[in-house]
Amino acid sequence: MLPYQTLQEAEEALGRTLSVAEKLWFRYSAHKPDYILHYHNFIFLMLFYTLAPLPYVFIGLGWVKNMDRYKIQPKVKESFSTMFKCYKNVMGSFLLVVGPLQVISYPTIQWIGIRTSLPLPSLGEVFLQIMVYFIIEDFGNYWIHRLLHSKWGYQKIHRIHHEYASPIGLAAPYAHWAEILILGIPAFLAPALVPGHIVTYWLWFILRQMEAIETHSGYNFPWSPSKYIPFYGGAEYHDYHHYVGEQSQSNFASVFTYCDYIYGTDKGYRYRKQALENLAKLRHEDDGRREEEPYHIPAEDRKSQ
Repeated sequence: MLPYQTLQEAEEALGRTLSVAEKLWFRYSAHKPDYILHYHNFIFLMLFYTLAPLPYVFIGLGWVKNMDRYKIQPKVKESFSTMFKCYKNVMGSFLLVVGPLQVISYPTIQWIGIRTSLPLPSLGEVFLQIMVYFIIEDFGNYWIHRLLHSKWGYQKIHRIHHEYASPIGLAAPYAHWAEILILGIPAFLAPALVPGHIVTYWLWFILRQMEAIETHSGYNFPWSPSKYIPFYGGAEYHDYHHYVGEQSQSNFASVFTYCDYIYGTDKGYRYRKQALENLAKLRHEDDGRREEEPYHIPAEDRKSQ
């Protein structure tokens, strides 16, 4: 709750006129307790989990034409009932695991210094903090993910997330309740180490969830803005991890590729990608030869020179 009763009091305290965004924030948050603002994070979690995967759902159900060519595993199709079952399971996990966690974590949020006050952070400050959050979370997630691929970790916990060998956007947070808690540690650690405004805190979890949904979408769209992010993994990168499944010792990172590269856990993926590129090149060359000849003559039918 802001310590000002009016906009004029706020402007006098800051010694300047409030920006449009700050006036909107004052009108919305001035009389709301901080714990209510903190619980907004849970509302945003459910809201964006419901809305962000919808384009992928429509594409997967065939409601959008000419999109199958972008599907990474085109032979795998999911029905509406399968998708809805996944959605129900995830929402159940949110309500039973994430919701109570949000409630009991409020004192910690206060302690680490997530603020709700004015002034609002600048766009530059928000951008830098979000980048730091992604880097911290990605590094922590990498090592936890590797541990979850130990024999015990996979069989007892992580195998549930790998039920989708061809992932879908709705399955991004589909996991054992223990995995949801464990992988939440690096996501929460980032703003704990670099605390900021609660608006940045909200935005961090929204963007992280949307990134996870894209990574698990099963589609590799060439126009995705994320392709311009340096060292970004993306859907194709993570799809390979699900494709290999339990035996996977590759592509553990959640967002970027540098950890897998540094620690040598992307060799299988790079080898397969190179092999597929060579195969595509050979096919392209073969198609070129076919265009030059009226018929494709198999090698065994040719006379030796």
